[in-house]
Amino acid sequence: MGVLCCTITAFAQNKQLLYGVNDLPQALHLNPGAAITFEKHLGFPFLNASIGAGSSGVSVYDIFQEGGDINARILTALNRLDRRDHFVVHQQLDLFSYGWKPRFKEHYFSFGVYQELDAILYFPKDLATLAYQGNAGSIGRSFGFDDLSAAAELLTVYHFGISKPISEKWRLGARFKLYSSIFNLSSISNKGQFVTLETPEGPNFYSHQVQNAALLANTSGVISVAEDGASPLGAAILSGNLGIGVDIGATYFYNDQWTATASLLDIGAIFHRTDLRNYALEGSYELEGIEFLFPPILDGAAATPYWENLEDEIEDQLPFQDKLEQTYTTWRPLKINAGISYGFGQNLNGECDCTNGGEQRYQSLAGLQFFSVNRPQGLHSALTAFYDRSWNEVFRSKLTYTIDPYSHRNIGLLISAQFNKFNVYIAADNLLEYPNLAKAYAASLQFGFQLIFDTNQYNR
Repeated sequence: MGVLCCTITAFAQNKQLLYGVNDLPQALHLNPGAAITFEKHLGFPFLNASIGAGSSGVSVYDIFQEGGDINARILTALNRLDRRDHFVVHQQLDLFSYGWKPRFKEHYFSFGVYQELDAILYFPKDLATLAYQGNAGSIGRSFGFDDLSAAAELLTVYHFGISKPISEKWRLGARFKLYSSIFNLSSISNKGQFVTLETPEGPNFYSHQVQNAALLANTSGVISVAEDGASPLGAAILSGNLGIGVDIGATYFYNDQWTATASLLDIGAIFHRTDLRNYALEGSYELEGIEFLFPPILDGAAATPYWENLEDEIEDQLPFQDKLEQTYTTWRPLKINAGISYGFGQNLNGECDCTNGGEQRYQSLAGLQFFSVNRPQGLHSALTAFYDRSWNEVFRSKLTYTIDPYSHRNIGLLISAQFNKFNVYIAADNLLEYPNLAKAYAASLQFGFQLIFDTNQYNR
């Protein structure tokens, strides 16, 4: 099957509209054990892509709507958001993909290369409150540095997969991956706090304290480009920061009508060993006020030792290091998919389908899907109910309703049309938000067209 496809998607890698659509090769990327219906596929370079973004706590409209006081809207958003709210960006670009079923075999092999960007930034609730409102009304309150949590990765992935039926009930699959990191930023385990205390018996009315600070940001793949002017193309092909991973998946046919599926994606890690730069700040410090000299010294000669001593004291107690080259390891964001479907209506394969082992393919499917991705501050999960129907030899549609961190009224629709070997589909998420996308916390649009070789009549 040849693929010519472009996709825009959101919700931090949840592709509920494509999961379980087994006449599309994308189903193998979501479940290596998918019961796919085609014999061969070939993806054209750079023409299968995905990009998306989402915010769990605030929309563009919440801040930038016309009229009213924008400062009041910012304050409202600040009070509503908490440290678990986040902003995500996810993008994929297929560079090459190919798959085939050996003659007289039921195995399906596939391999390819894709580029991926995944980034998440958690809302630093305490520090944003301190920056926007100051500490005048928060005497005695601790502002935590652990709210600082962000991760970003740009990488190339080489993969090889196999899908194989092991019995009449089970089909299993696995996809092996080699990760080549182009760029990485990881700052997810920061600690410490800032607090202002009243000290009426001390040298000043207030004491400003940084307590047990331990902040660390690891980066790789940045210095050679930023300082040495190196081209990122070499790293995009194969960098010195490599990793390994695996996807596993399964399909279980309980009976002719009930089917269960599940997959674990990106079980793996990347080992960052070259082109490193670490930024670290650690320690504690107490400032009981700044000494202002009166009358002012015009030439500044007397003031200079004080400011130099203050700077040296802060640097001694809170040392900042920005040229470390320590190796580190990052784990890929593990993704979980699971689904259950019930088939009913007409059997599209007819009474006998010798090429498919007699497997039943019903006109309609209904069921539930679950998705979860591991993030620095816990799992982000989604639950989807769907109805999938093949209307005739040409048209298929899938309707979904999803509850996730971004919306409790996410309605999506996929429409697929098959003309001989030519397939075209379009899919959209959050349809209720399309009249005004600025109000959407996330949205998705997916479309593509592709050639499918050696399939059954209905491919459903």
